[in-house]
Amino acid sequence: MALDRIDLVAFVTFLAVVVGVSLYAGRREDTTADYFLAGRNLPWWLIGISLIASNISSEHFIGMSGEGFQTGLAIAAFEWVAAIALVFVALVLLPRFLKAGIYTLPEYLEFRFGPTPRVIMAAYLMTVYVVVGLAGILYAGSLALTSIFGLDLTAGVWAIGLLAGGYTIYGGLKAVVWSDMLQGIALLGGGTVLFFLSMNAVGGFGAFLSANEDRLHLMLPADHPTLPWTIYVLGIWVPNIAYWGLNQFISQRALAARSLAEGQKGVIFAAFLKLLIPFLIVMPGIAAYQLYASEIAIGDQAYPELMANLLPTGLRGVMFAALFGAVMSSLDSMLNSASTIFTLDIYSRHVVKKELEPSRAIRIGRIATGVFVVIGCLLAPQLASVGGIYEYMQRVWNFIWPGILAVFLMGMVLPKAPPRAATVALLISPPAYGLLTLGLDFFFDSQAYLNAAAGAFVLSSLVLVVGSRVRPLAEARALPHSDAVDLEPAPSARWGGAVVVILTLGLYAVFW
Repeated sequence: MALDRIDLVAFVTFLAVVVGVSLYAGRREDTTADYFLAGRNLPWWLIGISLIASNISSEHFIGMSGEGFQTGLAIAAFEWVAAIALVFVALVLLPRFLKAGIYTLPEYLEFRFGPTPRVIMAAYLMTVYVVVGLAGILYAGSLALTSIFGLDLTAGVWAIGLLAGGYTIYGGLKAVVWSDMLQGIALLGGGTVLFFLSMNAVGGFGAFLSANEDRLHLMLPADHPTLPWTIYVLGIWVPNIAYWGLNQFISQRALAARSLAEGQKGVIFAAFLKLLIPFLIVMPGIAAYQLYASEIAIGDQAYPELMANLLPTGLRGVMFAALFGAVMSSLDSMLNSASTIFTLDIYSRHVVKKELEPSRAIRIGRIATGVFVVIGCLLAPQLASVGGIYEYMQRVWNFIWPGILAVFLMGMVLPKAPPRAATVALLISPPAYGLLTLGLDFFFDSQAYLNAAAGAFVLSSLVLVVGSRVRPLAEARALPHSDAVDLEPAPSARWGGAVVVILTLGLYAVFW
């Protein structure tokens, strides 16, 4: 893709503004809460935009659009089910977490089950963030750099990693969320532009619906290899609820809310935005199939191909800035959360075994961020051989989500479930998921990994149910009650959540 001077000016200007605003926003980080939770002072609109910007990254624009190119609209299930999952997070999980006054999700597990489940969850999250999350985001972002600038894949990985890592190290979560705001606006705006251009290229939205009728179904046959309709029984809900409610790099924004009401409104706002994503990402991928099926070798090339062929001079730089912003917003969020977990859940609890002074906690967090950047940059080029990056990342995430979700949910509904049962449930989830995935592949000629995740969740939940019957706690553990934020719920959260659910069901009715 050729970029002229106007494109390059737009691209460089955008990067300069993002980095400048991030450094300014993060200039005063005096306490642990300042660095890791932005001083617990985030408003609802910043939480909502940051949640979406952190989630939507290069693996969405490149990977999810590629899945749309290959499979069709069914991949949108991850986005539209996520909207309902966010409503659950706002109304059920967030009040409990803010009441406990936690910095990290593993910290909540220690209050409920003790130190061992906490360190297991922290190790799981930190490993997957660095080995899969950071590496995947860096690889997909560099793939876009390669297609536009002709830059070497490895050089692109290091350029992205060092840029996003630099301002994250300096400013912590406050720098991250303000950069997310700018990048979120850019990616939603840029995605909207390319959506309309792609619809115009195929003759309009009505013509698009008619020409791709067989590819615009959310419910696929039960024998579909990756997205059979059976995933709606349980499989699609396990990663969605876990990702949006128990995932540090997502939940950290809501944990930093200035009040429960602001947190709930921010999460519901994110749920509304989530409903738009398939229109901006998946449908352009389907349009790319209609336009360029004979020219695209792999689905991950669909979105760059649309950018190369449809964007006029001047808009290419803006759109690439949006794509690059999507990379950085997810990268900085994951880096900040990985360093938070390492500093507070592992280093403080199991290395020095004491609460850290704020200055030392910030220093350790910055060092950890730098180390994670380097590891991610070293691993990213190795992902060139995995095929579709979006499906690869989803598959690997599901090694940890079933056990984590089971422990949190069962810990809430079974107040006397013992710590040992939680430990066993967390440990058996990854091998159970792996074996179930292999079993589905062998016996049913299918790799419906979401159904394997459902099976691992059920098994982990049964461990806790049995534990609460065989060796229950003598007395339910009392969770802490923090006064760090106002815990009055938002009056609008319930009806806003109801509207999101109704809209989601309407989309399923249209695209059944």
